[in-house]
Amino acid sequence: MSAGPGNGRGRPIEDRVAARRRSTMVASLRRLSGGAAAARPANGAAPDASEERCELCGTGIQEKHSHLLHLGERRILCVCTNCWAQGAADPEYRPTGSRVLWLEGFDLPEDVWGRLQVPIGLAFFMQSTSTGTTVALYPSPAGATESELELEAWADLKRANPVLDSLEPDVEALVVNRIADPPQFAIVPIDECYGLVGAIKASWEGISGGAAIERAVPGFFADVRERAVVKTR
Repeated sequence: MSAGPGNGRGRPIEDRVAARRRSTMVASLRRLSGGAAAARPANGAAPDASEERCELCGTGIQEKHSHLLHLGERRILCVCTNCWAQGAADPEYRPTGSRVLWLEGFDLPEDVWGRLQVPIGLAFFMQSTSTGTTVALYPSPAGATESELELEAWADLKRANPVLDSLEPDVEALVVNRIADPPQFAIVPIDECYGLVGAIKASWEGISGGAAIERAVPGFFADVRERAVVKTR
């Protein structure tokens, strides 16, 4: 699976992961539309289209498998154990994050949220080493739409919430769900963030999305809450 943003603000990111793990949790991974076909195994045999395969060597992999992030292209790859180990030592790749933190008492003042300029109440925020910026991504009919943040607004958010100082660039994200009452906040691996966006995209209806967000978001956050380590201020 692969994803890469276009140029400029408000860039849609391709997405094709979500369908892969919908059976085990609502939206854990994204299925990027229009991605490359599965790699051909080393023995030259054509891959079984119904089987998950490593995107580097073509070996069959389990539904629950590891992922690598290609830093330059910002692509997330489904990989086997061997390729994960080799890729983890390659400077072009990074293993996706593994921490899942549920943030109790997270402070997001209304004025700071307004300055972040996210048009809906659901978004994830990540620090990109390739651009040297912090970006917000949120669901849209095209998948994840990206915009760079006002630096001072993000700095204010970090000052109010020191846990964000530990956010690992590229591979972890802060997920904000202001649709819920009360709002929900967590730090999760980046592939799971794209999975949520992919699940929403897969069930998007019309211009507004219909009930796509209502269907995907509660299950995603329930799963995160069950697995997470609770972090209080």
